[in-house]
Amino acid sequence: MFGRAARWFLRLAGWQIEGAKPHLRRFVLVGAPHTSNWDFVLFLAFAAVLDVKFAWLGKRALFRPPLGRLMRRLGGIPVVRHQRENTVARMAQLFESRESLVLVLSAEGTRAYTPHWRSGFYHIARAADVPIVMGYLDYARRRGGFGPAILPSGDLRSDMDEMRDFYADKTARYPDRAGEVRLKEEM
Repeated sequence: MFGRAARWFLRLAGWQIEGAKPHLRRFVLVGAPHTSNWDFVLFLAFAAVLDVKFAWLGKRALFRPPLGRLMRRLGGIPVVRHQRENTVARMAQLFESRESLVLVLSAEGTRAYTPHWRSGFYHIARAADVPIVMGYLDYARRRGGFGPAILPSGDLRSDMDEMRDFYADKTARYPDRAGEVRLKEEM
């Protein structure tokens, strides 16, 4: 039922899905670009239409009443961003404990401009030995969906070059807030 409502919402908003649902049971899904709260709503709709159940990380404040229960039901996992929790190891353990897991992460880590992407998605995928699937929203064409999957090789620059090539023609809702597809470790 939610899938039908999501399909109706996307059609009404003028969005179309591109790319097929990945035939993988466990992977990190990068959601980019991320410059608006609407990005999350659209990703939820795409996931519902394609029947992709996913988990995502969010700041702990999102999980307080009255919305906390809803955020958890939507797959949210709270993190305390200002404390070192070893989130990479925690998420790698979560992947190991589950037969099926799609973990969506916003590479920018925020809707505001940042000069580089956060590298957590890359390190989690490496630690868990799972592929990274490039999810996207392209506001210029009103298209979104799934791009290719890559298994991180450890050659950070080469892996990121592949991601830069893929995201080069994707337009954010607010292009001036979209940072460069580059990790701090590359600078």
